[in-house]
Amino acid sequence: MSINATAQSPFNPEHHRVERVLCFTAHPDDIDFGAAGTIAAWTAAGVEVSYCIMTDGDAGGFDPAQRDEIVAMRAEEQRRAAALVGVTDIHYLHERDGYLEPTHEVMRGVVKLIREIRPDVVLSMHPERNWNRIQKSHPDHLAVGEAVTRAVYPALENPFAYPDLAEAGLEAYKLPWLWLFAGPEERDNHFVDVTAHVEEKLAAIHVHASQHPDLEAMDRTVRALMLDTGARAGLADGRSAEAFHVVTINGSGTIAGF
Repeated sequence: MSINATAQSPFNPEHHRVERVLCFTAHPDDIDFGAAGTIAAWTAAGVEVSYCIMTDGDAGGFDPAQRDEIVAMRAEEQRRAAALVGVTDIHYLHERDGYLEPTHEVMRGVVKLIREIRPDVVLSMHPERNWNRIQKSHPDHLAVGEAVTRAVYPALENPFAYPDLAEAGLEAYKLPWLWLFAGPEERDNHFVDVTAHVEEKLAAIHVHASQHPDLEAMDRTVRALMLDTGARAGLADGRSAEAFHVVTINGSGTIAGF
């Protein structure tokens, strides 16, 4: 996987190894729009990637006649889309679409799953609003970012936070890296060249047909955004990228509480 880090990312792929990643999003299809190219590159390199989707996407779709079917439909769409980029491990928190909040119940669920999987990278939607493209900042997206960011420090690594988890054998865990996407562009500090995986990303997005009635327009928009991100990353003309705000949670210079 080729990475351009001209924006001063703390993550250096030549020195920092990634073997396991856990991704948190609000709805089925969020991860495919935000990071499917990067995920395809990871899985192609042998990285184990898991998804956690916090809602069932029950408020999605356009057809009133599908209300009783939409949850099962979207779960199946996400299963098929994930398989296209090499992911089979998918978890749900079953929160209500449109009502997600960073409650302790949600944060406990985040801590529980991270302690179970113990990833090198947690990938999450960003807690800050993007004023340039407010569609990136659905309230559920912001709630995911806030819940995950609160969870990874300090609760995740505090054995006395959510003590029932420790009692069940889920020991405290110090997460190395938090990667955030769909935030303000000025926060982006890490770019992944996904040129080799553009078609896989688009194929994954296409699976979510219940959410995207105009696939041709969606294709044009997504291709243009990835090319624009490639230009922001300083890649050669015609190359595509995905952007992240990478945060070191526990590194060589970390001091607890500071």
